[in-house]
Amino acid sequence: MQKAIVGIIGCGNISDAYFKGAQHSSLITVKACADLHLEVAKLKASAYGVIALTVDDLLKDPDITLVINLTVPLAHATVSKKILQAGKHVYSEKPLSASFKEASELMRLAQDLGLRVGCAPDTFMGASHQACRLLIDSGSIGQPIGGSVVLMSHGMESWHRNPDFFYKIGGGPALDIGPYYITQLVNLLGPVARVAGLATIGNMHRTVTSEPLKGSVITVDVPTTVNGLLEFEMGANISLSFSWDVWRHNRFSPIEIYCTQGTLLGVNPDFFGNNPRVWHQASGEWSDLDISQHPFGKPNRELPNGRKEADYRTIGLIDMAMAIQQNRPHRANGDMAMHVLEVLESLAQSSRTGQFITLQTRCVRPEPVPVGHDEYVFI
Repeated sequence: MQKAIVGIIGCGNISDAYFKGAQHSSLITVKACADLHLEVAKLKASAYGVIALTVDDLLKDPDITLVINLTVPLAHATVSKKILQAGKHVYSEKPLSASFKEASELMRLAQDLGLRVGCAPDTFMGASHQACRLLIDSGSIGQPIGGSVVLMSHGMESWHRNPDFFYKIGGGPALDIGPYYITQLVNLLGPVARVAGLATIGNMHRTVTSEPLKGSVITVDVPTTVNGLLEFEMGANISLSFSWDVWRHNRFSPIEIYCTQGTLLGVNPDFFGNNPRVWHQASGEWSDLDISQHPFGKPNRELPNGRKEADYRTIGLIDMAMAIQQNRPHRANGDMAMHVLEVLESLAQSSRTGQFITLQTRCVRPEPVPVGHDEYVFI
């Protein structure tokens, strides 16, 4: 396969994951990066051996066929539209845009121009989550009936260098972290039919305790606690709790799926690895789910607390680049991202109206990731 040449727009914290992922890939290479502040782009370019350009110059580069949009959520739709209008495919950080309306317009533009849209998260392609999907698809623990999803912490202002945008339109736990969880549920169960939700703001003002903005106060514009119910087309219903207002809790299983013949305990969809647990009615015992046959599950990143995690961010981008060459659907695609965004936006809408919201969009579950060795499964 021909190596895909990509560019990056937006050189904030998350860009390091994409620069590093590309450095370890034999299938893609980053040629250039750009940022609203050129000096920021120059720092990243120097660190990773690429070219720093203005946004306009990056979009004019004929070698670059696919651009990664890593801007803040409020800018996602505007920047992605500009990328498409320059005749290039776009892969965006989540969420696809700050609103479902913008996302719909973006997808229509891409269709009209014959270009592709990809979107994070790609963690659902990791070994743990693919093993969970294989277990459910095999029917060995029966038909999924219900489940529970939990994401609870006390927000971002204790560690992030610039946490303000997390509490503005396009942020909040639902739109910032929620895409990991809902995308994994779609990977496991397919599209959502309707939702109900309750959404509140726990604290209107938050004091930053991280450097360099320690002591500054953030005004909160989005819900920081969201509880909901999702009904899937295949019949299962899942309860969810997303909150940045919780100091401590004892709910340690991020995703639980209850089936007619057993229970699946999934792992954190923010990462790619770790062992899910499964209880089979036939054995009456808990056991670890084997993930060893699936790629993207070996620990390769050490966290600040010393724990090692599997972190293969960029595999969605690599799969998209290869899919373009192979003329096949890519897995972390815009249709699924738009469906996930509608699910999350509808939770807040339901809270305002007091009614179930029937979703307008549908998406096809992405194909399972083939068994094989890391990125070479995409060739």
